[in-house]
Amino acid sequence: MRDTSGRPRARRPLRRAVVAVVSALGLAAVAATAATPSASASAPPPPSGWTQVFLDDFNGPAGSGVNTSDWQYATGKGYPGGPANWGTGEIETMTSSTDNVSLDGNGNLRITPRRDGAGNWTSGRIETNRTDFQPPAGGKLRVESRIQVPNVTGAAAKGYWPAFWMLGAPYRGNYWNWPGVGELDIMENTQGQNTVFATMHCGTSPGGPCNETSGIGSSTTCQGTTCQAGFHTYRMEWDRSTSVEEIRFYLDGVNFHTVRANQVDATTWRNATDHGFFIILNVAMGGGFPDAFGGGPDAGTQPGHPMVVDYVQVLSSGGGTTPPPTGNRDAYSTIQAESYDGQSGVSTETTSDSGGGQNVGSLANGDWLHFKGVNFGSTAARQFSARVASGAAGGVSGLVEVRLDSRSNAPVGSFAVGNTGGWQSWRTVPANIASVTGTHDVYLTFTSGQPADFVNVNWFTFGH
Repeated sequence: MRDTSGRPRARRPLRRAVVAVVSALGLAAVAATAATPSASASAPPPPSGWTQVFLDDFNGPAGSGVNTSDWQYATGKGYPGGPANWGTGEIETMTSSTDNVSLDGNGNLRITPRRDGAGNWTSGRIETNRTDFQPPAGGKLRVESRIQVPNVTGAAAKGYWPAFWMLGAPYRGNYWNWPGVGELDIMENTQGQNTVFATMHCGTSPGGPCNETSGIGSSTTCQGTTCQAGFHTYRMEWDRSTSVEEIRFYLDGVNFHTVRANQVDATTWRNATDHGFFIILNVAMGGGFPDAFGGGPDAGTQPGHPMVVDYVQVLSSGGGTTPPPTGNRDAYSTIQAESYDGQSGVSTETTSDSGGGQNVGSLANGDWLHFKGVNFGSTAARQFSARVASGAAGGVSGLVEVRLDSRSNAPVGSFAVGNTGGWQSWRTVPANIASVTGTHDVYLTFTSGQPADFVNVNWFTFGH
């Protein structure tokens, strides 16, 4: 939820999981099929009641790169304009080279750290293009991968840091709002140890309600075969169907760590979870997490040991997993902003505007709202109006834009908004748009020259 006092959101560098040593939780013995050294397997079909919303089985020719319609490469030593060394102190340079990130031809992705003759490390980091992974209201989200972490142990593994994790969508394009926007580490491993960690990061850093930079975490050990010697399945289930919302972490189907909404204050939880997430796979070398377990890499560290990923799958269950039927929204009726079908970077809060209910807030550059199946009919709509409020600081303003069918399409119309006298000081702002007929998905996108929040939206509608 927005701080309605008008203070800007804190923007801090990413510091992932500098964890004090956590006692490993022993798992009960699991079936032998839970961790097989098989080189390739297909993602399991969705269980009854679950719907698949994303899958990459990493099928493709040996030596080819990842499918860039699903994934993007994060390269260099940090995000443009973000903290150095990815905010963690790791030392490698991430590349899009197939030397570091490639398919093996057997249905697996390999992310391989390498060291050149001068001692410089390179590795790979890929992220889903999609940033909208979150459970539906009253439902559940499952994010799962079958992974063999780099098969290297002892002194040769010093500094290795493979991970399968997620970041809150508002981080993309900002890079200074961690940990408030949330991070979910589904699997982290370091130093070739037969231990994996799961952690939620949130709140403020250092310290704060989520004990940053350590986060709210736990660990366990791989059974049957070690994490390095075989494949294991790592899963996160984010559950909004329970009386207290919770995020559960699993190894080979066994729940070993759970974070519940009532472990932190309501604002911290909302800021960390009221938006979509994107998925990351990477192998870092060095940094704060390996430092907590002995440091590295050093001259004895062996390059060339890949993290091998069989698949990544995202499933959804319950709530609003069935898309609304096409044309279910009337463009000429009032469309409540909080009734969105998808979003990135927004939060909801109680509004003081006439009629009550909720508005959406925390809207800044790059944020968006998605409304499916808006029916404009056969007579062209040429006007758009929205109920907005802003407590933005002087000189901070931005555009509320309307796009049809894709966020990458050019806007059909927009209007500018700055401070209206407060985050609950509402006014209706009209704008002309290009003629629109038929049924379309509508995206409200928010563009600004500054990183600060600049607008709240209560509702919008169209006119002839």
